[in-house]
Formats: sequence, structure tokens, C-alpha cells
Amino acid sequence: MLAQLSKGEASVSDLAKPFLGQMSLPAVTKHIKVLEKAGLVTKSKDAQWRPCKLNSDGLKEVAGWMEEYRVFWEESFDRLEAYLKTVTTEPDKKGKRNARKK
Repeated sequence: MLAQLSKGEASVSDLAKPFLGQMSLPAVTKHIKVLEKAGLVTKSKDAQWRPCKLNSDGLKEVAGWMEEYRVFWEESFDRLEAYLKTVTTEPDKKGKRNARKK
């Protein structure tokens, strides 16, 4: 739904179309309410049409939060890679330990 809204405003029924058969319209509505509560989507009122659109401020906040975790996981994977290099060695014929070739 967020990807669909990145292309522009859409009604709830437009957002539901790709999910019909997998998700009921009330379930889609509930999902949109969760996105609204999270600050990722706003819904306005235009006569009978209630367009939804992305809330860029909410998305920026999420991106900042995710960035902290991206840095954490990259550093963790770097440490894991370094550790695995130290333990993935095989002894050669003379008993010396050599790094395993890829």
C-alpha cells in the first residue's frame, strides 16, 4: 500500500484492489487505520472521496530510526565476518592452519 501511495493519492477501494481475494475491504480499512496511527499515511475528505496519501514526515522519522539499526547490523555482520575468518581454517599436511580458500 505504501508503494502504491508513493505514486500519488488513492482511495481506500483503489488501495484494496491488489489485495481483494486475499484480504477483505474491512481488513484493508483496518490496515490503513494502523498506517494512519503510525503517522505514515494521512486521509483527507473531498466530498464523497476520502483520498489517502503518504505522510513524508512520518516516513522520514521511520527512515531515521531504521538507519540506526542498519548501522548496528552492518557493524554486527562485519564482526561476524571477521570472526568467521578466524575459525574457518583447515590444517595443512604439516599441521599448520591455513585459511580455507573460497
